[in-house]
Amino acid sequence: MPALRVSLVDPSAFTPPYDRSLAAALARAGAAVELLTSRFVYGPVPAPAGYRVEELFYRRSARAGAGRRRLALKALEHGPGMLAARRRLAGADVEHWQWTTLPALDRFLIGPDPGHPRVVTLHYPLPGTNERRKLAAQRRYLERFDAIVAHTEGAAARLRGDVGIAADRIEVIPHGPLDYLTSLPEERPLPPELEGAEGPVILFFGLLRPYKGIDVLLEAFASVEGAELWIAGMPRMPLDELRRLASRAPGRVRFLPRFVSDPEIPALLRRADLLVLPYREIEQSGVLYAGLAFGKPMVLSDVGGFGEIGRRGAARLVPAGDSAALAVALNELAADPAARERLAAAAVAVAGADGWDAIAARTIALYERLRADRAGPTGR
Repeated sequence: MPALRVSLVDPSAFTPPYDRSLAAALARAGAAVELLTSRFVYGPVPAPAGYRVEELFYRRSARAGAGRRRLALKALEHGPGMLAARRRLAGADVEHWQWTTLPALDRFLIGPDPGHPRVVTLHYPLPGTNERRKLAAQRRYLERFDAIVAHTEGAAARLRGDVGIAADRIEVIPHGPLDYLTSLPEERPLPPELEGAEGPVILFFGLLRPYKGIDVLLEAFASVEGAELWIAGMPRMPLDELRRLASRAPGRVRFLPRFVSDPEIPALLRRADLLVLPYREIEQSGVLYAGLAFGKPMVLSDVGGFGEIGRRGAARLVPAGDSAALAVALNELAADPAARERLAAAAVAVAGADGWDAIAARTIALYERLRADRAGPTGR
């Protein structure tokens, strides 16, 4: 029997670690996998392992770097790239979109029924319960797919209840740990800006955006003694207010305000004693799954899929936006190595239970079910 031909699609390379971890796992399971994407302009990505990569999208804009000129070129390239993808995907047995760049437009550009299953993964948080127009737009977009993969039961419940997607079109498959980071061929040491820390290190890393609650973290850290806080990542917001809040803290706060590439992440995580994600809203986060891969004790806001991880014992949960509760958790864990070790052990257990080979098996089972549904009872 020929191998199942699977095309994974992430036009803007929004989630290269996830895309490439899933592609490698599907390939290990026997599928013939191609990843249709664009060049990631911010740093290295995992090398293909058993699958093919075609940088089909945004070829000219990728050469322009990461500035505004790139965005203008990208807009011009978007429509032709999506049409080229339609032609390429005609030969697939399954097309699995990880993202589309412009969902409102792309629900038309992905084209009519291709004759094979079309799947999408929900990587992003859904609009609020009262945002009816945005939820209706989500429904119109998601109805173009045969199935929607949600990473959590909470997201699946919202797809059913708030968006109006039929239950039999939703499949819950967890996000996997980003364990490729634990064995990179070339790791970089800590940057000089972060050397010489004494005592427990509390780490926040990832793109710096308002919804991630960095201000809440800094307000909480103003009540934490005997620890150091690192905030590492590319700013997508002004830093003046964050630096003002940092100046009030009794402990040292260090900023690394730039993109943190894959080879730099292991040193950050190995040195950190506690990983903190104080997000105001989220569905899931690659940073969380990097933390699980390294067995890090974590403090998470009780939002989206974070709550499900915390209730499995792999993190301490605090209410979103509650700096006082966050301060209590940080103080307790900074002062209690045994408590951190218990959280770390639970993180390792969760990472092992939600490994990529199990995820690939569940994903291929979904593909085969969708193909059988299309074939009908006669098997034609």
